[in-house]
Amino acid sequence: MNRRFPIKSIRFPLLMKQLCFSVLLVITLFFLIGLLTSTTSNRWTSDTVSNWTKRMEANTFFHLLAMENTALQIQFSDVFELPGTKTVLQMLTSMKPDDPISLFGSELPGIGMYQQWQATASEEIGHMELAYESPPPLDDIIKDREAVMDEESPAYDPSNPERNLTTGKKNVVFIYNTHNYESFFPHLPGVTDPNLAQHKEVNITKASDRFAQALQANGIGAQVDQTDTMLALKKKGWEYPQSYRASRDIVKEALATNKDIQYVFDLHRDSMRRDITTVTIDGVDYAKIMIVIGKENPNYKKNAAFGATLHKLLEKDYPGLSRNVLPKEGKQTNGVFNQDLFDHAIIIEIGGVDNTLEEIYRTVDILADIFSDYYWEAEKVNKETEQ
Repeated sequence: MNRRFPIKSIRFPLLMKQLCFSVLLVITLFFLIGLLTSTTSNRWTSDTVSNWTKRMEANTFFHLLAMENTALQIQFSDVFELPGTKTVLQMLTSMKPDDPISLFGSELPGIGMYQQWQATASEEIGHMELAYESPPPLDDIIKDREAVMDEESPAYDPSNPERNLTTGKKNVVFIYNTHNYESFFPHLPGVTDPNLAQHKEVNITKASDRFAQALQANGIGAQVDQTDTMLALKKKGWEYPQSYRASRDIVKEALATNKDIQYVFDLHRDSMRRDITTVTIDGVDYAKIMIVIGKENPNYKKNAAFGATLHKLLEKDYPGLSRNVLPKEGKQTNGVFNQDLFDHAIIIEIGGVDNTLEEIYRTVDILADIFSDYYWEAEKVNKETEQ
């Protein structure tokens, strides 16, 4: 009988310790989830939590784990104070001490999206500024919807009308739309779901046509693909996630039939809301630009360099118009975007679901002016180099 009392005295504190730890862990998880998903103007984001945890020592995480599993305390007690414990912890548990999302991202539905954001966002782009799209079935995307158009927009007015330069009959720019049905709330009465902001005619292809017209006004020949990618998906029996597979043949054919192509643009619109996709410059609203680069292809560095140059040029003359360059990779994205086919190929997301075509056109006109200056300066340098 006397032997049982020491055993109980040992087990009771241990059970209480484990219970307290479990309660503390649940409270912490709910606290972190609240911080990450808060919609207040002064919300904390995963950036805030990540920066906070970076200041914590890795042995803190070991200690928390050891409280739950005494075997760890016995086996790795000598490791706690050694340099490189962060690496050891990651090898043992697949958790990153400076990435709190890795502690529970695989266990809670929806939290995994933050892992994708952390892998792709640049230092200047907050994680909450990145859209996590959940496209509906293709039949819902291509469904007929009512659309309204405002009065005809003003014609494009080039910023440098005195430029007497031309590519002649050469179409050196190729423009296409992988997600060609992407549309805008102001033109879709009754539509409130960003994933359903789709229309077969009033959509992002309007921006592509405007971009080509503006480039041609600056003497740069541009070819716009008119393929209905969504309808092509339907005919092939594919779904929306296979969009880039469908548009890949479009790019390949263009490159094979037109050897003059020097730049490839895939235009999209974002799914984020107006406060993120709109900027006011001199009292006028413009749709912001996001440049997207796939990291999982051999042309990544050249495409990223081109995108970074455009971003800097836009920021120089129109601060705030560009949301920066976003490199993307990982399981929850494409990561290639057909950019492996050419070394000056980028995605440009113009505006979001709340922007009007008028705002989109204003931005497209600026993009055309900036790119035209860049293009003709590059041509000048090339000619001087050849001489």
